[in-house]
Amino acid sequence: MARFYIQQFGCRATQADGAAIERQLLDRGCTAAPSPESADVVVLNTCTVTAAADAQARQAIAGLWAQRREARVIVTGCYAQRAPEELAALPGVLAVVGNSHKPQLADLLGPRPGASAPGSDFVSASRLLASAAGTGQPAAIFAGDIFARTDFLAAPVLGGEGDHTRPTLKIQDGCNNRCTFCVIPFVRGRSRSLPPGGVVAEVGRLVSAGHREIVLSGINLGAWGRDLAPRGHFPDLLQRILAETEVQRLRLSSIEPLDVTRDLIELFASSPRLADHFHMPLQSGADPVLAAMHRWYRAEHYARRVELIAERLPGAAIGADVIAGFPGETEDDHARTLDFIRQRPFAYLHVFSYSARPGTRAAGRPGLPPAVIRRRARELRALGERKAAEFFAAQAGRRLSVLTLRRRRPGSDSDAWTPGLSSNYLKVRVSGAWPPNRFVAVHGPADPAALAAPLPASAVRGTR
Repeated sequence: MARFYIQQFGCRATQADGAAIERQLLDRGCTAAPSPESADVVVLNTCTVTAAADAQARQAIAGLWAQRREARVIVTGCYAQRAPEELAALPGVLAVVGNSHKPQLADLLGPRPGASAPGSDFVSASRLLASAAGTGQPAAIFAGDIFARTDFLAAPVLGGEGDHTRPTLKIQDGCNNRCTFCVIPFVRGRSRSLPPGGVVAEVGRLVSAGHREIVLSGINLGAWGRDLAPRGHFPDLLQRILAETEVQRLRLSSIEPLDVTRDLIELFASSPRLADHFHMPLQSGADPVLAAMHRWYRAEHYARRVELIAERLPGAAIGADVIAGFPGETEDDHARTLDFIRQRPFAYLHVFSYSARPGTRAAGRPGLPPAVIRRRARELRALGERKAAEFFAAQAGRRLSVLTLRRRRPGSDSDAWTPGLSSNYLKVRVSGAWPPNRFVAVHGPADPAALAAPLPASAVRGTR
């Protein structure tokens, strides 16, 4: 059987897809290779959210071709769904598998357990592996109607901070929204949910394996359950997970602001097992830009969520995505966004320079000069750094529950401190050498470089 290597790009949802593909390949008797150089087949699991993501995938393919002309490359993921012919034309690409066919990708390398042959719409494993890269033969393309897809592909991602202590579990995929800048609905399809029993079972397995914190993720996480019959509600799912599993800390990856309801915030305020951390995409603080983006809220709506979180969960981390230089954004719009962020207790920002995505409505609008976009992005990132420093300083002396992460490489001070992550998303240096995946209570340090002294073990219980 083939030796494979999966190279991941993009978001946690993409990584969850890659974990599911790895699980399928192992079930078929394939072997995971430690590096692309030692693999028979390299699977590139791509992102296409920005032009830079596309370029990163093309560079990876070119690098593999330059290093090993005999390399056999299968490209899958969002870029493969959006532009399969573009990828198929690159040297070294043996097959392109869009998200529409990603659940069957493993059929290329081996039959399903209990089956005598791969799926009928795929070439056989023997034919694929016998194909030599660079023969001039066109790559096989498997990409179809993504909106016809109703299945759910995911497996827990056991990474997280590079330490394997905080697995990510994708429970929702796809999106029914149509933001004018976003290509994701067109490459991932309609919103689909992992049924509640499956979610609880996966969380239970991760807890049994010793994991203390689990991150729930999705393309539009708050939309979980709306496609199910009977219809599910995200807060009810969280309550069921808390009631039916012994997970010690549950964290959300990202959730749309309109899904952060009063009931959801009250649920978080009632349980220290839910991390007091909300990542809510903002994109802009100017209403004209939000309207042009087809975002279903205005700055006032977002501000109310921030105020309620701050009221019910003092010290909670609030993070946001912000787009710099959306088509038509004026200097006044940009200034409004800066002012909106300055006036609110954000813990960090993820700033993206606007990148036109083919097929989106915004791509047809006149763009801003690249120098203007770069300057606005720099200003937003600088503000984000100041907000992060202010948030960290505001936690000084506050009692925090920190999960220790993997120890650093041996060095002169490797035993002096251990990296950790608090419930409210502070990266803390815990004094002393600690094993990973351990909850430690500390008082918040004054700055990221300071060491946090552990408190008595009894202080951990009930501590966020």
